[in-house]
Amino acid sequence: MNRHELQESIVSHTIMTFARSGGAGGQNVNKVNTKVHASIYIEEIRGLTEAELALVKQRLAKNINNDGQLSIDVQDERFQGKNREIALARLEEKIAAAAHTEKKRRSTKPTKASRERRLKIKKLRSDIKKNRGHISY
Repeated sequence: MNRHELQESIVSHTIMTFARSGGAGGQNVNKVNTKVHASIYIEEIRGLTEAELALVKQRLAKNINNDGQLSIDVQDERFQGKNREIALARLEEKIAAAAHTEKKRRSTKPTKASRERRLKIKKLRSDIKKNRGHISY
């Protein structure tokens, strides 16, 4: 995944609409469209391989509508500009997280030193237990 290309693609292909936001803002809430509804067509995203795009479609299937759009609403701030930035960041974060694959774990064997330590501790524990018991007079 090319993070820079992904970011540019999201910024250029995101469709934003605005609405009146609820919450803080006093009388300003009733007259300024600060809520941001951002959506992007998944097929238009650049910077992902075919496999990553398939992963994104699979993992975000519940968030993608029938038209193939991933949508997000943001009304955290009182300013439209800040809400726009937050929306773009969240879209990028969501897509990047869905495209991320974990490295496969390679199993390893214990080192010689760790095997010797384990045996030494077992021997000590064994001796302790052996020396328990009845004292003969």
